[in-house]
Amino acid sequence: MANAAIATTYVYKGVDTKGNKVEGELSGTSPALIKAQLRRQGIIANKVQKKPKPLLGGKKRIKPGDIAIFTRQMATMMKAGVPLVQSFEIVADGLDNPALKELIFKIRDDVASGTAFADALRRQPLYFDDLFCNLVASGEQSGALETMLDRIATYKEKTESLKAKIKKAMTYPIAVVVVAVVVTAILLVKVVPQFAETFSSFGAELPAFTLFVLSISEWMQDNWFFAFIALVIGIGGTLEVKKRNKNVANFFDKLMLKLPIIGQITYNSIAARFARTLSTTFAAGVPLIDALKSVAGATGNVVYEEATLKIRDSVATGIPLNGAMRTSGLYPTMLVQMAAIGEESGALDEMLAKAADFYEEAVDNMVDNLTTLMEPMIMAVLGILVGGLMIAMYLPIFQLGQVM
Repeated sequence: MANAAIATTYVYKGVDTKGNKVEGELSGTSPALIKAQLRRQGIIANKVQKKPKPLLGGKKRIKPGDIAIFTRQMATMMKAGVPLVQSFEIVADGLDNPALKELIFKIRDDVASGTAFADALRRQPLYFDDLFCNLVASGEQSGALETMLDRIATYKEKTESLKAKIKKAMTYPIAVVVVAVVVTAILLVKVVPQFAETFSSFGAELPAFTLFVLSISEWMQDNWFFAFIALVIGIGGTLEVKKRNKNVANFFDKLMLKLPIIGQITYNSIAARFARTLSTTFAAGVPLIDALKSVAGATGNVVYEEATLKIRDSVATGIPLNGAMRTSGLYPTMLVQMAAIGEESGALDEMLAKAADFYEEAVDNMVDNLTTLMEPMIMAVLGILVGGLMIAMYLPIFQLGQVM
């Protein structure tokens, strides 16, 4: 089956039935379709071309959080009884992001031309994944699109909130390291050389620690630019290899789980995403086996993605979900027990939703604790680095004073 053409914004110029010149923009998949659409509106197009992209700046990027807001607003409009096409227009008019506005108008045009909402979303794969589109399709088929949009909005909001907490936990330690490296580099390049000129007039042998710091300073003065480039290339290269090489991604995902504090936060966040995604898809009427396929990609960790796919295979053979989870040995006991209670009571989606709430709150508390712990650690790390350099610089002066 061929992939659906992606709609593009075109600018046109032409004349209407009264001979007046008109111009504007329309979204479509080809200039021919744009001309046909304009003819139905009584406009003869003389010129139709793709809207040129700006040379500088460009449009504001569409973030996952923007999609969550769009979904919530659509759910609100639908619940209020506003027709679907009109809902797109109302939501788009209230947005400040031109790129998101254009995206919504593309979807509106597709839906207005008779395309199903889910199929219109599938034409924008950069912003709407298979899980999102499948849930919307389920809502359309069941006649409960407004309810499904509300569930999707809640899911996206919870997911983005969890991502923000994880990012906060990761950003703090990285910020500490960056600040420490920058401060140390400035001292080595700008401050230490001043001391070196003073020491050259002493005519005495310098302590080993001081000589070591001076040698690092000399190297930094000569090679700081190359060191910076190497660092940028090293970090960028590692991230790129992680994206392209499954084994490297697997290594980093395993490493994240073993790190102190960060590992536990990652572990709880995976449990929360697993429970939240499975709860949302199962409540939407998606069969458990199909739901587990969506859950695997939502875990955000190669180790748990593979484990979830194995659980899916086990469930397909007739093994209960909680038994397959327990066999994997990767999921927390509480989550397994909640799944077991849900299966026995016929309320699996409710039990998993409660488990997701628990683990999301656990991540929130751990991130707050990490922030509190990191504040004295920042002072300690900077104190050791700056204090060490100062001791190395003043040690010869102290020794000279003792000799005199």
